[in-house]
Amino acid sequence: TEVTEKLEEAVMIWIKQIKQVLVESEQIRREADEIGPLAELEHWKSRMSSFNSLLDEIKSSRVKKIISILQAARSKTLKQWKELDSNITVAANEAKDNVRYLYTLERFFGPLAKASPVTMMEHIPSLMNTVCMIYCTSPYFNTSECMTSLLLKITNQMVNTCKMYLCEG
Repeated sequence: TEVTEKLEEAVMIWIKQIKQVLVESEQIRREADEIGPLAELEHWKSRMSSFNSLLDEIKSSRVKKIISILQAARSKTLKQWKELDSNITVAANEAKDNVRYLYTLERFFGPLAKASPVTMMEHIPSLMNTVCMIYCTSPYFNTSECMTSLLLKITNQMVNTCKMYLCEG
């Protein structure tokens, strides 16, 4: 019983820490007004890395042993643990999926950032088709929040490129 209590205390600390990571990941991001679409990809890559590291830790043999001991002891903390494990898995899958979809846009980031306004306009139709494909097929990135954030960053990049072009000319 004493061992079980110590293990439950450890799991409760983990639960609290994992909840904090999940809460922080859901908070609204504060970003500079001129930030471009590459920042969106970088955000999701960072989030994917964080959640994958957390998943690796949760799936480690040390944690599995503790969880199996608590299962044998029929611990009540396991209900919360299983729910959080599921939430972390969903968050990791979301980040991985979003990175995969956003990588399809990466080929447009160079022309958006370095081209003249005329050359940039040649890429807009295929860029928008790719954004549309992401919206129609992504199970996670097809929300108005995600799309608004992405389109805002694309627009920011276009405006910044036009400003640079005007300042050079």
